[in-house]
Amino acid sequence: MSELIQRINAARDYINSKALITPAIGIILGSGLGGLVADIDDRVEIPYADIPDFPVSTVEGHHGRLILGRMQGVPVVAMAGRFHYYEGFSMQRVTFPVRVMKALGIHTLLISNAAGGMNAAFKVGDLMIIRDHINLQPEHPLRGRNEDALGPRFPDMSEPYARTLIDTAKKIAADSNIPVHTGVYVGVQGPTFETRSEYKFMHIIGGDAVGMSTVPEVIVAAHAGLKVFAMSVITDIGIREEENVITHEEVLEAAAAAEPKLTRIFRELVKTISY
Repeated sequence: MSELIQRINAARDYINSKALITPAIGIILGSGLGGLVADIDDRVEIPYADIPDFPVSTVEGHHGRLILGRMQGVPVVAMAGRFHYYEGFSMQRVTFPVRVMKALGIHTLLISNAAGGMNAAFKVGDLMIIRDHINLQPEHPLRGRNEDALGPRFPDMSEPYARTLIDTAKKIAADSNIPVHTGVYVGVQGPTFETRSEYKFMHIIGGDAVGMSTVPEVIVAAHAGLKVFAMSVITDIGIREEENVITHEEVLEAAAAAEPKLTRIFRELVKTISY
């Protein structure tokens, strides 16, 4: 048994010792989007610092707790706070929690993030369902010797975001009178926000929104055979020519304002997923 699998199993066993539940769905909550945990019933909260080999988030708006319980009657495990490459973690460390959630039993992963908009049709506070991504991050989470027990050497990325979940989420949004876009997410390293020229470049190559997370987690989820749904809250519009100074505080504020809409879609989506 490899060292990585031993570490995954140690984290899994510790979590199982604290919460007697086998989650079917994993949820990763982005900057300022942790309010969904209030919808988790009978929840057990485990600080990341207590879980063997788990990183500890250093970013404001990421609370640093793993939460297990039931949402709409479905057993779930949620990360209130995620990890980023720019914090100094390796990509293997950034994506370690996805491996652990898979070991806990999940078959589906739902992801949220805050992102900058590059599509002229977007405005601050809009929601974008991610239909595909472009990876511009400088490191790859699958670099190195492949662990065959975790997934194939060359995983297919033709449909990293499940079309069935996208279609269901769009119907939920329409039934709830919540406008949503679909688009392509560009993953970058950070932690700087993008220059105007970088925004334009990424829009030219096919991007609709840009952020500093999500892509590594989705790659590892695909490697592990998980179905994925992801949604961005557009917290700033970087493609405008006029002055557009972006701060993390403004990102958190915009995310918090849009959170009830995202939470409703996630909550209703969970109800449709069998376990």
